[in-house]
Parts: sequence; structure tokens; C-alpha cells
Amino acid sequence: MIYHRKFIHPKSKTWVVFVHGAGGSNVVWFRQLKEFKKHFNVLLVDLRGHGKSKPTIQEENAGYSFDEVALDVIHLMDHYEIQKAHLVGISLGCIVIRAIDKLAPGRAESIVLGGAIIQFNKTLKVLIGMAKILNSVLPYMWLYKLNALILMPYRKHRESRNIFVKEAIKLGEKEFAKWMKMTREIKSNLNEFIRREPSAPVLYLMGDGDHMFLPMVADLVKKQLNAKLEIIKNSGHCCNLDQATIFNEISIHFIKRNSGVQ
Repeated sequence: MIYHRKFIHPKSKTWVVFVHGAGGSNVVWFRQLKEFKKHFNVLLVDLRGHGKSKPTIQEENAGYSFDEVALDVIHLMDHYEIQKAHLVGISLGCIVIRAIDKLAPGRAESIVLGGAIIQFNKTLKVLIGMAKILNSVLPYMWLYKLNALILMPYRKHRESRNIFVKEAIKLGEKEFAKWMKMTREIKSNLNEFIRREPSAPVLYLMGDGDHMFLPMVADLVKKQLNAKLEIIKNSGHCCNLDQATIFNEISIHFIKRNSGVQ
């Protein structure tokens, strides 16, 4: 079972499950935990190979798929008999959440996607191609730092970059390589997610400085029937860290509205 932290609210029956991005861990939600615990039951996870979720012997020598990573979260929800939950993700964690919704439609009461990755543009394709080539000659942390700098280039995003890089150190080179290989299936997953309507209402929370992904999300929301976009000012890709107070207020209001809680 993947590593997780569970917080039970004395009265609420509503569950919120947080899913971090590649190279992160449950620690990246430290600015959400205090506020969300006031209103909901909270489940924080470390995805397979991340944080304190050490790979099993079988996983040690095998690759991963997004469906397998998503099933880890679904099995954890099953273990605690959480039939429905509001799913909150950041960056590549948003793809894991969409995979959860694909494999177990109806388990999500609502979906909050921060810094969502929903499509590969030409720039991102070039970056991934370069990363695959350089991965054989450069230390993985150099690549991770470079990608973090490209995604969060501004000085005001420095703290978010540092947090993600610090967590990525725990990932290790072997696990980094496995997640790099998963980029092969990202494109097909994203194409499917664009075609398939989510089974629950979706809130996209994007920083106004998320230059790589905001335009694509804004275009997608126009095509989806049950999706809403909120743009957070003075924020980059990791809007849950850059502007935590606003992220929390908007997402908590959205979750309450979609769970019948006032």
C-alpha cells in the first residue's frame, strides 16, 4: 500500500484526496492541509516511488503506467471504504486523477486540477525529447532543475521551484527514469481525456503566469460541458504554493458546492 496520511474530521463525511505531481510528495500540500482539515476528511498520498512510497521488489525492476499509479489510489480509497471523494491534483497529478476517473467513474464527487497538463504543445514535446536524450549523459537532478526553471521561470516562483526540486531529490535516479518512460503514454492519455467528458464537475485552477499550459486549458474549458476555469493572479504553474490562500478559498467553495455542504 502506498504511503499516505489520513485526517478525520469530527463531523464531516466529505472526503478530499490530494494527488501530487511527478517528483513531488504529499508535502507539496502543506499550505492546503490546515484549511482543508477544518472542513473535510483529508487523505494525502505519496504516489508510487515518490516520498515514502518505496517500490516493491516487483516494481523495482518494472516500469509503471498511469493506470497502475491511479489504481494505487483507488485501492487506498477502497481500503478505507471511501466510496466517493473530491480529488485535488497538481501538475502531472492531474493526469493521475483523470486516470482514476476513467478507471472508476463516479468515485469522484468533484475534481480540482491545479496547474493542469492537458495537452502537449510543440515546446513541451521538444523539452521532453531533449530530456530523454540528455538523461543518459546528465544527472537526473540537472534535468529536473532545468524543467522546473522552464515551467516556473520567474523570480517570484523561486520558492515553488525550490520545494519541488527538494522533493525530487528523494525520488532518486532510478524512479525518475521510470517516470520519464511514462511520457510515452501521456500523449495517448491526454488525447483520450480531451475526448472524454469527466464523470464529475471539474475546476481548473491556473496561475496567470503558467505560460506553458494556461492557453491550452482555457481552450479546453470552452469545449467541456461541466468544467470551469479560475485564473489566479501573480501565480505560476504551482498555484497551490504561489497563492495558497486564494487556491484554498476557491477550491473549498467549489467542493462544498458540489457536496451539498454550506
